[in-house]
Amino acid sequence: MAELVFRFLIGGAVVSIFAALAEIFKPKSFAGLFGAAPSIALATIGITIAHYGKAYAAAEAHSMVFGAAGFFCYASAASWCLMRIKVGALAATVALLPVWFGASLALLWLLGRQL
Repeated sequence: MAELVFRFLIGGAVVSIFAALAEIFKPKSFAGLFGAAPSIALATIGITIAHYGKAYAAAEAHSMVFGAAGFFCYASAASWCLMRIKVGALAATVALLPVWFGASLALLWLLGRQL
């Protein structure tokens, strides 16, 4: 339970710092990039290093990179569907979730053996 509280506090502090940075940058649509994901990832990696060591944290970081690349594929496909095919947002985001999962797993399978 203490670890969850610690994660919550560290994550909240880092999110707040990134939100403050986001207020500095223009345009405001760009500022959303600093909102949550990078700060949560940094807090998680820091806690992982403290609890499990650098090797375990490196494996976690690789997984985060694969997930982020998969998300890029997912977001690109969702954007294309919303702009070109004119489907609803809920339908596009739910239907394309396998793209995120598949792209992440494909990268893990292709590049994971080399790491």
